[in-house]
Amino acid sequence: MSRKAEYNRKKMIQRIQSLYLLVVAALMAVTLFAPLAWFGVDGEQLTLHAFSLESTTGEAVRTPVWTGLLLLVSCVLPLVILFLYKRRMVQLRLCVVELVLLVGCLAMLAFAYFWGHAEVPRQGMKPAIALPLVCLVFTALAARAIFRDELLVRSVNRIR
Repeated sequence: MSRKAEYNRKKMIQRIQSLYLLVVAALMAVTLFAPLAWFGVDGEQLTLHAFSLESTTGEAVRTPVWTGLLLLVSCVLPLVILFLYKRRMVQLRLCVVELVLLVGCLAMLAFAYFWGHAEVPRQGMKPAIALPLVCLVFTALAARAIFRDELLVRSVNRIR
């Protein structure tokens, strides 16, 4: 097999995990900018975003910076993984790092929702708060596809 044919085959193998990683990056970008939850406090409604807890007037009541930074890193890392297509084992390791980051995002969002405002009588979730869980599934699928590609390339190299 010529080098060009092998390169095209390797590039073609990478397509499905590229789609998975693009979906993860897009969903995490939505999570960064969409409202995540709301809280009713003393007749006023507060909205939780990635980088702030805002009142109805748009005034920032509190800034959960660590949650926002974790969500931002979880949004950028899939794009970094996507461009490392020639180094599949590094991609696989970074997918595991992304999985850990997403679990951390879920833990911080759960803390902000359930324990951060335990005294609030009224609260509700917005759909965007569940997107890191969906991204967790897509990242696991991407890692699985990358691992399969690595096994396929190793088996082809063994045959030569």
